[in-house]
Amino acid sequence: MYRIGIDLGGTNIAVGIVNENFEIVAQGSTPTLTERCGEEIVADMAALCKKLLSEKGLTEADVASLGIAAPGIVDDETGCVIYANNLGFRNFPILPLLHSQLNIAEMHIENDANAAAWGEAIAGAAKGSKSSVMITLGTGVGGGIIDGGKVFKGFNSAAGELGHIVIEVDGRPCSCGRKGCWEAYSSATGLINMTKEKLAECEAQGRATVMTELVAKKGKVNGRTAFDGMRAGDAAATEVVNTYVKYLASGLASMINIFQPEVLSIGGGISNEGKYLLDLVVPLVREQQYGTGLVPMTDIRIAQLRNDAGIIGAAVLGM
Repeated sequence: MYRIGIDLGGTNIAVGIVNENFEIVAQGSTPTLTERCGEEIVADMAALCKKLLSEKGLTEADVASLGIAAPGIVDDETGCVIYANNLGFRNFPILPLLHSQLNIAEMHIENDANAAAWGEAIAGAAKGSKSSVMITLGTGVGGGIIDGGKVFKGFNSAAGELGHIVIEVDGRPCSCGRKGCWEAYSSATGLINMTKEKLAECEAQGRATVMTELVAKKGKVNGRTAFDGMRAGDAAATEVVNTYVKYLASGLASMINIFQPEVLSIGGGISNEGKYLLDLVVPLVREQQYGTGLVPMTDIRIAQLRNDAGIIGAAVLGM
């Protein structure tokens, strides 16, 4: 039997057919076009599922379950997206509508970050563990918590906004309206802002930095600029990375101190730094981790599913 995972994003709808080994055997996408009504978005989701099944020589009867990874607050019991700002959804009955167009008995929906964490727990970096936390370092800082082999959602399905713990009181403004959120410092956006500030500072001081050349080649500052500069031995870039890693480690240590998971996995664009990132951040986390040297330590890893986390995580929601 196969499972279908749908990663519903603000830009694209990505759909994948996943086999019993958690491999994506067929995949496709279509623009979300969020200015449309939700019914049209659901129709596109159903059409893409049918298209992929047909191309693979499968029918809906070959599908054990279907899952949707969606932004915002969702309710799996009712199949509704309670609130998703970037999609314009308010109490939108996405699963009932999809049920009416696809003959698949078992369907689930989960917040996209929670779905990614579940995917890592079932088929990725946290496979085999009963408790894990996944942090995604992208445009924002997302998170998902797995406890006792289940997604922790809170009483209102809104738990897991880990990027919005405050690590600097009255600090940088965050898109959520607060100041000093972890997201403002440890997201790729936060790193890019720090890099831009350092470049401006260097220019004002007449201080040379290899980051200027890197930006000229790429045409813009990105999440790799400071890391690439640090690897090249640039002092200004090293200052940026050290500041970034300090804040990242502070938040990660808090996640461990609160949840004490067996595995903490790091995903998102910044996780592409891989072992280089871990070598910088793990020692700082250990310095701040409650019970260091006295209790078993959380294993800090790079997430494995990468860009497929949403699809695979959604596909395995019924497991």
